[in-house]
Amino acid sequence: MNSRIEKIKTILDENKGENIEAFDLTGSGYIADYVVLATGLGDRHNEALLNYLKGGLKPAEEFLHTDISDGWVVVDLGDIVIHIMTESYREKYQLEKFLTEFQESRGE
Repeated sequence: MNSRIEKIKTILDENKGENIEAFDLTGSGYIADYVVLATGLGDRHNEALLNYLKGGLKPAEEFLHTDISDGWVVVDLGDIVIHIMTESYREKYQLEKFLTEFQESRGE
């Protein structure tokens, strides 16, 4: 699993994704085992990062669903969920704080 997460992080980093973080939620009851967060520079950059991920991860990874909205892209790989957000969305929704608190509440 770590090699999959590292590959995702590398693709995001090489393509100017910022503030990349990964959360191991294995066994916590969360909807995925891992969550990767990254900040994009804007909507176009978020979508470009999604395309880089598709190019770099397929066919090894199956993209079950992607959701693209203003300021936020979500990628569902089944056991891994990737969030690519603008800085303002990242500040507004504070997923890092939520995921950290989720881990702590589950004794991680």
